[in-house]
Amino acid sequence: MSRALSHPIAWILGVSAGLIWLAAPLKGAAGAPASAEPDFAPNGSVGWIALAPAFIAPPSGPGPLRADPAHPRVGNDEFRASGAQPTFPIADLDNPILQPWVKERLRQRKELILSGKPAFPPQASCWPAGLPGFLLYPVQPVYFVQTPKEVLMIWQADHQVRHVYLGAEHSGVVRPSWYGESIGHYEGNALVVDTIGLDTRTLVDNYQTPHTERLHTVERFHIIDGGKTLEVNLTVEDPGAFTMPWNAVQRYRRVEPGKFENTEPLNPVASGGTAGPMLEASCAENPDVSLFGEGARPIPTAAKPDF
Repeated sequence: MSRALSHPIAWILGVSAGLIWLAAPLKGAAGAPASAEPDFAPNGSVGWIALAPAFIAPPSGPGPLRADPAHPRVGNDEFRASGAQPTFPIADLDNPILQPWVKERLRQRKELILSGKPAFPPQASCWPAGLPGFLLYPVQPVYFVQTPKEVLMIWQADHQVRHVYLGAEHSGVVRPSWYGESIGHYEGNALVVDTIGLDTRTLVDNYQTPHTERLHTVERFHIIDGGKTLEVNLTVEDPGAFTMPWNAVQRYRRVEPGKFENTEPLNPVASGGTAGPMLEASCAENPDVSLFGEGARPIPTAAKPDF
């Protein structure tokens, strides 16, 4: 059951994007029964903007990688506000979740960045984000499309698509793909998504943390805050890359068609952007250009399907 997209789609340079579109009426907002299945896109055009390009730590227990306190991230919002030079994110290598080879890979990336060389992520050259990195792209919306048998999650920036198959079981043998094999079910007011079979060319987060073919993620999507916020509770395990399972949180702000509550004035979408019908966006238009540096991978092309 290798159904995930293999067509490469990526991100807009220097900005992360996130949006989720689902076609059905919103249940789980204020006044709805707590056990009602969530509806992520009433009226067919409500989207969700990810609030941060990094995971939120859980209240307790092992959590995601965080920024190196000695080298704080300067993002595009800070650049627009102060003119400070944007920087690439550098991970705090003291996190105990890291296996030695992963820590070494991140250390090498840190040295590359501090030497003044670019360290663009694969999405900058139109590679699919993979999981759980798909959750980390703010600025542009993600739309959910809900059907009785399948849920689609579509990121507007490059039209990257995740397929979540409802009421199914994982295949006996799963061929790795960009978004793996995602099996979902509704549990009370949450959509629970279990994913395996993720291609090792994808990365875990914006620190470019690698993983092995044993990566396994579980996401719980549920609507909170009276229908204004979509929260994702994430569990990640990969004995080949991490010393222990760890948890994280991501949150999205609801965007109504034609309006957006301006609570993040430096965000170009938040400050006057609107949601509505998905805009057309394309990344893979110049396959000869790579942002990885000399000898690095260009935009992926194939004579036959990858998966």
